Amino acid sequence: MTYVYTLDHHHGLPPAELASLIGGKAAGLTVMAAELALPVPPGFAITTAACREYLSAGWPSGLDQEIATAMRRLEGAVGRRFGDAGNPLLVSVRSGAPVSMPGMMDTILDLGLNERTTRGLADASGDAAFAADCRRRFVEMYTRVVGVATAPDDPWDQLRAAVEAVFRSWNSDRASAYRIREGIAGDLGTAVTVQAMVFGNWGAGSASGVLFTRNPATGEASLYGDVLFASQGEDVVAGAHRTEPVSVVDERLPQAGAELRRCAEVLERHFADLCDIEFTIEQGRLWLLQVRPGKRSPRAALRIAVEMAEAPGFPLSRAQAVERTAALLSHPPTVSIARRSGVTALASGLPASPGVATGEVVTSASAAVTAADEGRSVILVRAETSPDDVRGMARAAGVLTSRGGLASHAAVVARGWGIPAVVGAEAVEVRERDVNVAGHVLKDGDVITIDGSTGEVFAGTVDGSTAPAPEAAILVGWARELGIEMPGDPGELPVQPGVVGHQAGEPGNDDVVRALLIKGSATTESLASALVSSGDRVREMVDRLVADGRVEVHDEAFRLTREGRGFAEARVAADRQAWGARNAESALEGFQPLDRRVKDAVTAWQLREVGGAQAANDHTDAAYDASVLERLAGLHHDATTWLLAMSNAPRELDLYRARLQRAMELARAGDHRFVASPRVDSYHSVWFELHEDLILLAGRSRAEESAAGRA
Repeated sequence: MTYVYTLDHHHGLPPAELASLIGGKAAGLTVMAAELALPVPPGFAITTAACREYLSAGWPSGLDQEIATAMRRLEGAVGRRFGDAGNPLLVSVRSGAPVSMPGMMDTILDLGLNERTTRGLADASGDAAFAADCRRRFVEMYTRVVGVATAPDDPWDQLRAAVEAVFRSWNSDRASAYRIREGIAGDLGTAVTVQAMVFGNWGAGSASGVLFTRNPATGEASLYGDVLFASQGEDVVAGAHRTEPVSVVDERLPQAGAELRRCAEVLERHFADLCDIEFTIEQGRLWLLQVRPGKRSPRAALRIAVEMAEAPGFPLSRAQAVERTAALLSHPPTVSIARRSGVTALASGLPASPGVATGEVVTSASAAVTAADEGRSVILVRAETSPDDVRGMARAAGVLTSRGGLASHAAVVARGWGIPAVVGAEAVEVRERDVNVAGHVLKDGDVITIDGSTGEVFAGTVDGSTAPAPEAAILVGWARELGIEMPGDPGELPVQPGVVGHQAGEPGNDDVVRALLIKGSATTESLASALVSSGDRVREMVDRLVADGRVEVHDEAFRLTREGRGFAEARVAADRQAWGARNAESALEGFQPLDRRVKDAVTAWQLREVGGAQAANDHTDAAYDASVLERLAGLHHDATTWLLAMSNAPRELDLYRARLQRAMELARAGDHRFVASPRVDSYHSVWFELHEDLILLAGRSRAEESAAGRA
């Protein structure tokens, strides 16, 4: 097995398979370097398979030699040697998950420095202060990420430990919390990208930045982002420094600015989508360090889709625009059109993620989680957020920070989750026990309202009126013209009174009870898969339910007691009433044609025609199996679109979508148990449970459905 590939390697793989192999970061770099000939620092990627092997059995055999070979090639490409005291090669070591997880895993920059190579860097650059700054940054980052008191002198030892630290960060608390919130499978692993360092902190003619090819908050067609001169990339995304708008590059370094705009246009047209680009300018020369689809607010997603589809010659059709935004059209994002008169803002900052949110002030991620568990809406207020705050952000109605720019961690994550956010509100001072907003003291529990569209912060609840984003009506009109079926058609999209907020949740005790009602009995591991959660958290919840008398142990698994079954059935009935009996029945009817396709695909996976007769598929014909997987992937796309388009459906249905996605990805990655094996959370197993849930929500039984020929 090959564990290491250079970034200019031509893989010949579809985008999803390439990202699965070398991670999303390296996949984007490979597209830029190998296909588009854009300026990318040379480097190599260590595959996700190496990470999975490391996490299960330790450092993979042969990986050291592959890394050494790749490093020799890298040295030849840049004309410097790793560990050389005269003209040292320094590298960055960065994570790269198959699915974008911004800021959730670890990175180490300036790796390769010790006393000798620091002197060599000072001599080669002619700037001793610059070399000292790089050494300081390396030591601080290395000791924090690797968890040691001092960095070793040997650059090769540094590199080995850094790669291991990135591998381990896949299972960090913050990464796990983000995956749960996003429905990302926990066993994909992360790749590691190793690149020659380029230095944004090498004098006034150097800078680091992040840009989006369009405004990810509003969708406006103009470059949007942050730049920080004489800095490295971590300074920009951390949110702890005062950044400048990316347009400043045009003024201070016009040649680099023009090149940056050209690259942004090339990438947006190549991907036919909003792009999030990280870049460094070293001594006036532009380098691109990452490209990925940009996280955007729901409102921006609609505007971007409409404007791209209407732009002459842009490679996005109206049909593709509708398909891309179908999940938003049945319950479109809103815009504020009126606010109660006489309301004055306490402070203002940068409008980082649109929408209005009202909630109690909390100043820590743990407080946000606790409050959300108690059913309270909260605004997480921080000086700046870090990846460690992600659990709190996932449960907050909105986010407010006193520092940070439009490309800071808080802004990027909030936009991706559709959470209203205001960042860089300098009048907000987060203190140990309270928050001072321009002299107005707010304690934990005090209510504030933030407007992520205007950047304003208000005391108390601010009433007003909202209306659906106008682009929603355009896209719905296109869908009707093109004959694209839109389950949950939004109709006239009326104006709604009140304040729009957002709350997300992690699985709770009720979800465990609901899962056991569907499964009958289950182990901790099976419940963790069903709830897209960790085994430890599920075990805690099950233990509480056993103590409360709702769950009991039977044959080394858990099942509902009589009291627990009654509680679970009452919850299903409440969900049916809240959703509406007609919606539940329509969902079950819409499930039927998809169900037939799933059964056909699973049957084709298990049996195939041999000599005119059906025989067990022994999976020796790779081409046949690949064709069945492609068939399953096609209907999975249709099933996902169908699930996303359901209006006001019970939130449990989102878990099925995440589980189906995970099973599909694992099956296509080569673990064929995830097609139909009952021993894992396979596609067929999840699909069967989804059917059972829909039957219960419709107030029917499986026996009735079987008698009618529908089960």
